[in-house]
Amino acid sequence: MISSRLATRGSIASGRATAQLLRSFNTSALRPTFVVVQHVQLAPASQRHFSSSESPKIQKFFEEKETELVRRTPAAWPHPEFNEDQMNAVTVAHRETQTASDKAALIAVKILRWNLDVVTGYTHKQGAMTEEKYMIRNVFLESVAGVPGMVAGMIRHLNSMRRMKRDNGWIESLLEESYNERMHLLTFLKISKPGPFMRLMVLGAQGIWCNALFFAYLISPRTVHRFVGYLEEEAVVTYTRQLEDLDAGRLPKWEKLQAPDIAIDYWNMPEGHRTMRDLLLYIRADESKHREVNHTLGNLNQKEDPNPYASEYKDLSKPHPSKDLAHPKPTGWERHEII
Repeated sequence: MISSRLATRGSIASGRATAQLLRSFNTSALRPTFVVVQHVQLAPASQRHFSSSESPKIQKFFEEKETELVRRTPAAWPHPEFNEDQMNAVTVAHRETQTASDKAALIAVKILRWNLDVVTGYTHKQGAMTEEKYMIRNVFLESVAGVPGMVAGMIRHLNSMRRMKRDNGWIESLLEESYNERMHLLTFLKISKPGPFMRLMVLGAQGIWCNALFFAYLISPRTVHRFVGYLEEEAVVTYTRQLEDLDAGRLPKWEKLQAPDIAIDYWNMPEGHRTMRDLLLYIRADESKHREVNHTLGNLNQKEDPNPYASEYKDLSKPHPSKDLAHPKPTGWERHEII
């Protein structure tokens, strides 16, 4: 999660060295990541090339491509319907630690949060964050947020085949969560194009993040789900602050900004509710759902319990877990309530 400015002004040698590092990234996997972390000095946040609208290669990266026969490719997982009242009702919440693994997960999130704040230049000071600074944080946050669900889903998939037992619906929800986080990223990339530094930083972070989560989930899936639950608590805080700054007039560039088409299609945003504020409401609601889901999964028997978000309940008159926001439970459902 640490890196540096790719090129130092006025230094030809540094520019050549950086170019050589980037070429090595295109031809090898993990080893160059550690080279960058060890040998590149961190530059001031104001000097880093987090985002850019100058690179034609990046601009064309996510453009739709017409084919002779295919009309469109819909989302693999249709997004559940959220109404405006439900999204406005989303609140910041925190689950108190109850076990040693809970405490370990919370400490890990605090350390990660501190590092992310330093690298992206994020501050809680009122009026200090601009649209550009928030977008830097959003792009980086969502580029790593899609990793836990994919790693956990892969491990559970392999475990199901190895044990020759059903997974009871966990895999699908984990992959869907990862997919949803990636849609957040693709949406933000339609608004802000990542520069070379951001792309390099994401590459390094994913290399470390993916491997760390892989081994952590093998050791203690429950702790990882609690960790992700606490991480999503922080995501809800971040998007809530963006909404507050937007409503207070501190983000004028976003006041009339319209959501990109990819967001309108994915969230099925209704006419008249397709602004940047509406987009942030949808994304915050998603993060609140991930917060609930992971705290809930962290309360269950990891090997035997069914996934409550993929289950049908006998008594539908009682509140129960669901993919939408019909019965929100910010700190997660306890096992005795749903199993």
